[in-house]
Amino acid sequence: MGVRLMVVDDHRLLAEARASALRLRGHRVLAAAAPTGGAADLVVSRAPDVCLFGTATPAGPGVFDPVARIKRERPQVAVVVLGPVPNSPGVAAAFAAGASGYVRHDERIEGVERAMAQACAGETAVAPQLLRAVFTELLNPVAQPDDEGRRLLGLLTAREADVLARVADGADTRAIAAGMRIAPSTARTHVQRVLVKLGVSSRLEAAALAARTGLLDHAKARTLREGEGEGAETAAGPESGPGPESATAPGRAAAPGTADGPGTADGPGTTEGPDSPK
Repeated sequence: MGVRLMVVDDHRLLAEARASALRLRGHRVLAAAAPTGGAADLVVSRAPDVCLFGTATPAGPGVFDPVARIKRERPQVAVVVLGPVPNSPGVAAAFAAGASGYVRHDERIEGVERAMAQACAGETAVAPQLLRAVFTELLNPVAQPDDEGRRLLGLLTAREADVLARVADGADTRAIAAGMRIAPSTARTHVQRVLVKLGVSSRLEAAALAARTGLLDHAKARTLREGEGEGAETAAGPESGPGPESATAPGRAAAPGTADGPGTADGPGTTEGPDSPK
């Protein structure tokens, strides 16, 4: 017995091709529509048994908002997402929005039918190998460029980060030495240390890695933070008040009108000795 379904996709040609294939297999396709952003109104009004929801960007912001609305207003509609894999954030976002299944966007039509049948039966339609890939990625996350840039910056000293910035600007060893006012041999040593720490074999690779991970942007931000911290200390200065050397030295009389402190006229060192005249 065929399934009452609707097919929506980011691309109309894909939606229509998939709808035609399913019609030929005896399913009742109520509509094929694109793009997915406007699918919710149509699905809510037609109330199919299954909605096939195809997207090329499952991890994009708001992609599954239509799915969430469909499940909120027509909870009986089973939504099966067809999207790229591996894409753990996308798979997680699909199920969080209420999808009943997730299959590869290039899945054979037989696989799509199996997912539809499982969703109609109230089961979760997802391939075991896809779940394994998702959990593997979640348990062993790959560092994103921003995180990688911070990690790499942590390997470099401030001077090495300065050297890397000059390398990225295309400066050779002599130019680096002149700009930093160091000997060419010292500049060469700094460059070699940077290459070793970043795990690259050439200046070009180092510059490319810095650009890809945003390492130099993080280095500039770190320099600004450190500069602001030093500025704050300079503005505040040491705590006000007399320091140890500003106290009246023992044996000296306090100036008239000042408070008596240690070593004032009445303090030790000014007491009259036995031979002092009365």
